[in-house]
Amino acid sequence: GETNSVTVTGYPTLTGQTVIVPGDISSAAFWLVAGAIVPNSELLIENVGINPTRTGVLQVLQAMGADITLENQRVVTGEPVADLRVKSSPLQATTIAGEIIPRLIDEIPILAVAAVFAQGTTIIKDAEELRVKESDRLTVMATQLDRLGAKVTELPDGLEITGGTGLFGTEVDSFTDHRIAMSLAIAALNCRQPTTIHRAEAAGISYPDFFSTLKQICQE
Repeated sequence: GETNSVTVTGYPTLTGQTVIVPGDISSAAFWLVAGAIVPNSELLIENVGINPTRTGVLQVLQAMGADITLENQRVVTGEPVADLRVKSSPLQATTIAGEIIPRLIDEIPILAVAAVFAQGTTIIKDAEELRVKESDRLTVMATQLDRLGAKVTELPDGLEITGGTGLFGTEVDSFTDHRIAMSLAIAALNCRQPTTIHRAEAAGISYPDFFSTLKQICQE
């Protein structure tokens, strides 16, 4: 039966192992959305962990109509891994709420960007946990996307985003939150004018090579 306790016996004999750590789907999510929303895009994101406890973002993007294919699926040191191919496609609004939220809580800022470029109104609910992350991500995403010209309403536990408005370029701020910095950078790809992200170096907290990778992709 299930209990609420965990028992650990100390001082086992430990043996060194070779462990392969798959790529983090939370980091891959930025490229998945970039590939989906930037016209005439195709990206292949290799070696991404697709453990079912983490793949809510894939489910939501596919429900929105994103063209994402899982290739070369395999098991690496006990974890399911795949290469993710994404191609740009028209997105449709969706509702993100309930049991899927814990499986994509960290991806909600970048999913909010996807919603800006989806036809219809996307509702994000049951996500009040985002108020106590590195920033209050609900308030920050609502205010910064609004500055770019998006139609966003902040809810007590989420966001309501009406897509298809098109974005201008302006000055925005990461509030020293890595996921906000990267989400705004992906949004900026589809802005009509240049966008300046203040305190963008926050991205380095979880993804030190994010901006160099972004620059490389944009030049290809």
